[in-house]
Amino acid sequence: MTTPFHANGALDLSRLADHARWCLANGCASVTVFGTTGEGVSIGTSGREQVLGALAAAGIKGENVVYCIAASSIHEAVVQGRMAAEFDCRSLLLTPPFYFKGVNDDGVFSWFAAVLQKLGSAACNVILYNIPSVTQVSLSVELIQRLKHEFPGVIEGVKDSSGDWSYTQRLLAAHGDLAVLIGDERYLAEGVRRGGQGAISGLANICPEILGPLAMNGQDDQRINRLVDEVLKYPVVPAVKALLTRRTGEEAWLNVRAPLVRLPVADVERLGTFYDDLFIDQAA
Repeated sequence: MTTPFHANGALDLSRLADHARWCLANGCASVTVFGTTGEGVSIGTSGREQVLGALAAAGIKGENVVYCIAASSIHEAVVQGRMAAEFDCRSLLLTPPFYFKGVNDDGVFSWFAAVLQKLGSAACNVILYNIPSVTQVSLSVELIQRLKHEFPGVIEGVKDSSGDWSYTQRLLAAHGDLAVLIGDERYLAEGVRRGGQGAISGLANICPEILGPLAMNGQDDQRINRLVDEVLKYPVVPAVKALLTRRTGEEAWLNVRAPLVRLPVADVERLGTFYDDLFIDQAA
């Protein structure tokens, strides 16, 4: 779930709650807060508390919320994880440490192990988050096996946003006992047909009803492939927000937090027209 901000960068909590309700009412089984599309690394502890408070006030329970931990320090990751546990979130989406580059599996394993050990019983239903394009840390199939073996019953799944179909295939083959969630919607339908269990999807902010057949039934839709290809021509988070502006008519969705910047007006219009041509005009 993307995070709305006011023009001054403050959290737009009312709009966030409305959007969460809309996502859940239009086919999403849960909403993921503080993920990549949600600019989670730009939201500190107090902001995270405000978001969870706004969801609670809107009647959204923890069982419908996946909480993304995005931190490089073990301490901060544990603080975030305990916050999620207090809200009774259904799952933790756990990002690897992302500041130091070129670390090996042993180092990444030690970091994950320290976080999970310190969380103790609060570490449950953990989804490992593989998004090397952002973190520069790739979660190898072997590393996932080590974590699964060391923490039985704790690791629930893997969100694979690698965009590397050969990796996804190896992941599905080696870890069929985990919920493999496909982050790149272009591979979603095929991944589900091979045993994947759905998606944590940025595009679900825009068109969850169209993504549903891909995520639930493995049904191809080439329009989604074309939309992803188009979105990837721009900075992804501002592009998703541009599409939300198109869907809702609310320009406030264009706001992002630094260091991101909103798309230029011409790009917003170009992307919106592309979306209309794919979905709105065809439906008409």
